[in-house]
Amino acid sequence: MDLLVVGGSGFLGQEVTRQALLAGDRVVATFHNHALPTAGVDWRKLDIRRRNDVAALVDQTRPAVIINAAYRQTDWATTADGAMHVAAAAAAAGARLVHVSSDAVFSGATVRYDEACDPDPTTPYGAAKAAAETAIKGLDPTAIIARTSLIIGDGGSPQEKLVHALASGTRTGALFTDDVRCAVHVTDLASALLELARSAYRGIHHVAGTDAVTRYELGVLIARRDGLDQTALPTGRRADTGIPGPLDVRLDCTKTQSRLTTRLRGARTFLAQVHRR
Repeated sequence: MDLLVVGGSGFLGQEVTRQALLAGDRVVATFHNHALPTAGVDWRKLDIRRRNDVAALVDQTRPAVIINAAYRQTDWATTADGAMHVAAAAAAAGARLVHVSSDAVFSGATVRYDEACDPDPTTPYGAAKAAAETAIKGLDPTAIIARTSLIIGDGGSPQEKLVHALASGTRTGALFTDDVRCAVHVTDLASALLELARSAYRGIHHVAGTDAVTRYELGVLIARRDGLDQTALPTGRRADTGIPGPLDVRLDCTKTQSRLTTRLRGARTFLAQVHRR
């Protein structure tokens, strides 16, 4: 498979490129600031806010599949407009598109959301992700839109780094006891995205973990795995902070899991193993 990974230098993008290379795919991956020293990857600098640049890269590389994992939480032009530019280029080139979306498109009012639920975002980032979904569905009805949740790895994710910093006292803050998500392991998510890319499916798919856990419980699980002092983790309630956004969003992945051979594990399963650094 000839694959273009947009946002290939990011946490998820790196895992997608790694697995694709192992599968024998030809991989072109984009970066915004710095290319990575990954052997076998054709790295290309790209700003997806520039529509003509996106179109030119897709025209030059002619991928069979594009996986778009690029976003910036505070930048509408990247998250919404950029996703639209990628979708337009994919449609023009006849490339299969897999776009990574987020549970941030939901308000939490319903708590549990399946693929049929309509977005009702309450934050600018959620609104940008929802806008991207709408644009993609209009430009390319055959595209896969894969909504996911908190992405965890073997030490490299932002959430894991936060837990280590809080446990060591090098950072202040709190892990919320009322903020619930369905965390997913990056290897499971990348595998699912590549499997969906090779499938004939289309439309919305939910790709997240099976366990609904609070940010604090997730922090405790990470601390136990990594041998940290879990009693050092500060707690708090997001509802008391005034930080905008939903409190409890649980992606129902039953339909998507039934279509996949990739097992979407829950955090209590994938964080039960001892992490050897």
